[in-house]
Amino acid sequence: MPELDAVDRRLIDELQGEFPLCAEPYAEVAGRLGLGEEELLQRLGQLLSRNVLTRFGPMYQIERIGGAFTLAALAVPEGRYEEVAAQVNALPQVAHNYRREHTLNMWFVLATETPDGIGEAIARIERTTGLPVHNFPKEREYFVEMKLAARK
Repeated sequence: MPELDAVDRRLIDELQGEFPLCAEPYAEVAGRLGLGEEELLQRLGQLLSRNVLTRFGPMYQIERIGGAFTLAALAVPEGRYEEVAAQVNALPQVAHNYRREHTLNMWFVLATETPDGIGEAIARIERTTGLPVHNFPKEREYFVEMKLAARK
């Protein structure tokens, strides 16, 4: 685990929820932390480049704006794993892709502009890889606000 100084820990804590909706949100957060906006942006960039944070951005309820999400999986032969991962990840609709120790060893999230886009993306992956895609659409939505304190 990369070393985090006290400022990075406070920054991580501050950026989880309640991000200001204003003309200069980074300046506002920086002020709360006693930093300049440029230092805050530099630190955020370093946390992302060091993979301390894997993502920083808003979470949308895509269905409310006409889009769709689904969780999908493939059973990929071990000898083809890297090839298939590259094929799947080449699609702009693939939001996340994770390897799992399971018969279904490749799990990914598809995000599309329309609900019909899910079926189109799945069909494209099946054509490209020659493997059947297992689709696990959301049945219910839960809101779980998870905030993690930076370890000391």
